[in-house]
Amino acid sequence: MRSNKTPKSFTLCTFILIVFSIGCKENKEETEIPFDSNYRDSMRSFVIGISEYGKSFNPAFVIIPQNGIELVTMDGESNGPISSDYINAIDGHGQEDLFFGYYSDDEASPSSETSYIQDFLDISTNLGNTILTTDYCFSPNNVDNSYLINENNGYISFAAPARELNVIPEYPAAPNNENTNDISELNDVKNFLYLINPSEFATKESFIDAVISTNYDLLIVDLFFHDGTIFNEFEITQLKEKSNGSQRMVIAYMSIGEAEEYRYYWQNSWSDSPPSWLSEENPDWPGNYKVKYWENEWQYIVFGNNDSYLKKIVDAGFDGVYLDIIDAFEYFE
Repeated sequence: MRSNKTPKSFTLCTFILIVFSIGCKENKEETEIPFDSNYRDSMRSFVIGISEYGKSFNPAFVIIPQNGIELVTMDGESNGPISSDYINAIDGHGQEDLFFGYYSDDEASPSSETSYIQDFLDISTNLGNTILTTDYCFSPNNVDNSYLINENNGYISFAAPARELNVIPEYPAAPNNENTNDISELNDVKNFLYLINPSEFATKESFIDAVISTNYDLLIVDLFFHDGTIFNEFEITQLKEKSNGSQRMVIAYMSIGEAEEYRYYWQNSWSDSPPSWLSEENPDWPGNYKVKYWENEWQYIVFGNNDSYLKKIVDAGFDGVYLDIIDAFEYFE
């Protein structure tokens, strides 16, 4: 949910200037070169590893990366060669701020940015993936327009009234394209609820009651309640029931491009003696730190063993995982 707001044209210009300035240095040894300078390949490999691990327990386990849509092509160009291994490892794409909220909530996103992103989203759509978009808007007219524009483009959308993703929208009163169908796979989804911050709910029970009183087809929720306890398998089973009695899918939010100091894996000693993979704090989201996501120690926290974050998600009975900060490669570039 923490997307990069730098225009792509500015990012390219900045990158060119940086490369030029590095090339002009007399002492080339001053430039730090990581073991793998292709940050996009490293992120693709990371997501593929997560997918293989999750699907080893359940072949239907859904993998949805959010943002970083340029990874669908090998060279990051909309007319470039398709990254087949990456596409085959995922089931959909999440995209924030496509039509509303890119610079300011409840304001239309720049058409140039929308067009740029859509070129890549349509590649993924044409290859069979489901697109879930989150627009940040709250005025009824913008909410209506968001749902209409997304639907006309073949995207499943959610108009989030708060960027904190901590409330169930009061408008519209019912989910867009509400239905009584059982949802057993991502292609069945007609709408979704993005509710990863349960801070407005006093107890787990009140959170669960609020969710099961809705008819959203898919729920994106955090593995943890705000008191630090995990949603267990019984509670996830409860969350999978819609108000009308049909079944929804429930997938877990997980950040893989940043470490969060409020997570179970965080060690207090890292403040004075951070591990090699821990990088700078995100100035826009205190308590969240960039990570060198290609390093084994960080990946070991995320997946591949019984104590990993992903294994906890699998054991809790989630239908899949929603991967955030996929666009971390932009930070390191």
